This record gives sequence, structure tokens and C-alpha cells, in this order.
Amino acid sequence: MPAALPTVTVQNGNGASVALPEVFTSPIRPDIVNAVHTGLNKNSRQAYAVSLEAGHQTAAESWGTGRAVSRIPRVPGGGTHRAGQGAFGNMCRGGRMFAPTKTWRKWHRKVNLKEKRYAVCSALAASAVPALLMARGHRVENVPEVPLVLDDSCEGTTKTSEAIKILKACGAFDDIERVKASRAVRAGKGKMRNRRYVQRKGPLVVYANDSGMTRAFRNIPGVELCSVDRLGLLSLAPGGHLGRFIIWTKSAFEKLDGVFGTKAQASSSKKGWKPPAHIMTQPDLSRLINSDEIQSVVNAPKTGKTRAHAPLKRNPLKNKAAMDRLNPYAKVAAEMRQRAEAERAKAKAGKKAGARSAVGQKFYEAMLVESEYHKGGDDAELFENYKFWLGEEQVEAKPE
Repeated sequence: MPAALPTVTVQNGNGASVALPEVFTSPIRPDIVNAVHTGLNKNSRQAYAVSLEAGHQTAAESWGTGRAVSRIPRVPGGGTHRAGQGAFGNMCRGGRMFAPTKTWRKWHRKVNLKEKRYAVCSALAASAVPALLMARGHRVENVPEVPLVLDDSCEGTTKTSEAIKILKACGAFDDIERVKASRAVRAGKGKMRNRRYVQRKGPLVVYANDSGMTRAFRNIPGVELCSVDRLGLLSLAPGGHLGRFIIWTKSAFEKLDGVFGTKAQASSSKKGWKPPAHIMTQPDLSRLINSDEIQSVVNAPKTGKTRAHAPLKRNPLKNKAAMDRLNPYAKVAAEMRQRAEAERAKAKAGKKAGARSAVGQKFYEAMLVESEYHKGGDDAELFENYKFWLGEEQVEAKPE
């Protein structure tokens, strides 16, 4: 629940309290608020467009082909730099823009009525959560209670100095100081169009009867005023961001149940409307499931094998056990292959380790005797290191 307090204390009201309106228990839906704000924020735009004749105020025609120039329309005439220049195209100097803007663009958006009302209720519910107010940037550390309700006597305030005293007394002036410190020159061309400065949003003061209150509060930086009958999303959630700091008068706070209705009775000003209700009263599912009421009636958790799974098919070519089941002789054949492989490896190792056979030794000796270089022939000096290659003697170093 966004707000858990059954009553709210009225500041400067001699300890009086007022019941919390049911609209503050509405679901907080940032998605709906953002979607509605996006549509509503477009409805105050003014149409703009370039001149209908811009870029076409010349009698340019293309020169056609055969003159080794592009076929873009060119300005007629001579004796000036402008003659012969390309025209009309968006790539030409002095030409029109691509897709010239028109005043008949779809500037405004229709937003569903119930969707707008749902968003307003969500924004009001969010204004009762101090964490959301602080996350939005409002300074409410010294505010005694949120939502902040003032006595009806402040509605008759006519002087700004008195209004400042009221705000300081309830701890809301810290937010005004934040607004004053944020004032800066706007970035961009807006500074040349009568909107030179930008600043943060301050508190929203909501009243029921204007007895001079608007004149007293309107000149305080960041403060906005609104009648409780005229609450809209653009002021309750500026920028589509929930958590506006709202200061209520007692009569305006009491009037909320009549404006937005209750669970038992529909609104007096919005036909058939009641504040939206939560789909789940308790959204903490784990707490619900583990509660004693539910755990006492559910079945005990099953132990062991809960259900028989289909047997997993094994590949006999990769799984020995599967192959043995298909072919009992496969195990014997594998053992025979291993034994034969071991015998071959053993014979090969013995053959490598043994000395030269008699036939091989005889061939080696005959090769030495029959070689020309061994007999001291003409090519003997080319092979004088032959015995060194065979490892029979060391090579002798030649004197330099």
C-alpha cells in the first residue's frame, strides 16, 4: 500500500487530524503515468512550418543532358553569380529543405479518459511516499509529515511575506531554497525566445477556496497553485516523474474523497469513477506461499523419485555398456584387439633395441670397400669428413 497512515495531522491546527482519502491507496503505476504524460504534454504545442514558397522563388529549369553537368534545375539568366547555380533541391544552396514541414502535422494526441484518471490517482498516491519525493529531488527532510496538510486559515493569506512564514514553519522552505539555487540560463536558442531561465519544480499548493492564497504564493520561486477540482497529471507528475511534493489545505484534503470517490461510493464530479484497486491485496508472493494459512492445507513435499523419466538413449559407438548390451561379443573383440596391439608394440620395440642383423652388417662393410672416396681416388678430398659423419673418428681441425 502506498500510504499506511489512517489519519494525517493538520499542521497549525491545534492537534486536529483528518482521515486519509482512499485515492492515496491507489496502485502506483509509473508505466501508465509516463504514457499518459507523453500524450498530454503534446497538446499545448503550437504548429510550425517553413514558408510554403521557401526555396522555390526562382524560375529554375534543368539544362537537360549533353552539357556535362548534373540535371538539377538551374537559375536562368546571366551577368551574375546566381545565374546557372543549382536550385530547388535540398542539396543546393538556397534550395528548399528535404520534406518541408507543414502546419497540418498531427500535433495533438487523444488520451483515454479513464487512463488519465488512473494516472492522476497514481500520481496522488506517489505524493504520499516520502522516498519517492526525495528520489525526485524534493527537500522534505524537515517536513513533519507527508502528505503535508495545513490549516484552512492559510487560504486567507494575502501577503507573500506571510506565505513564506507559513512555509518556513512547516519545514517546506528548504525546497524553495533548492529551486532558487537551481536557477540558470537555458541552454540553446530558447534563451532568445523569452524563456531565458530554467529552474527546478518546487511544491504544489492545493486549495479548495481561493481567498487570496494564489496572490500570496504565486511569486515564490518554484511554487505552483492548483484547485483541488482541477488537479491534472502535468502538475502532479512533471516530466512524467512520480513524487511531486504537495501541500494541502485541510478543506482540499477532505474534498478528495468527493472528487475521486471511495471504494463504497463513486465520485461526485467524475461520473461512475472510483479509485483504482490493487489486483493483489498482498503483492508479496513468497510471504503468501509461506504463510501458515496456506502451508497448513497444502500437501507435504514429495520425497524421492517423483516420476519416471523416459530412458535416455545412449550411443553404442561411444558408450561401452550400451554396446555390450547390443553385442555381447564386442567386449571379447575389444580385449583381443588390445592384446594384439600390445604384442605388436612389444615386437617393434625389441626390433628397434636390437643390433644390426648379419645381412645388414655385411652390406655396410661392402659399401665402405666399394666407395671411390675410400680408396683415395680423385674425389677423396670431398668426403674427408665421411668417417666423422658415421661417428667412427673425430674431425681434425685444418691449420689456418
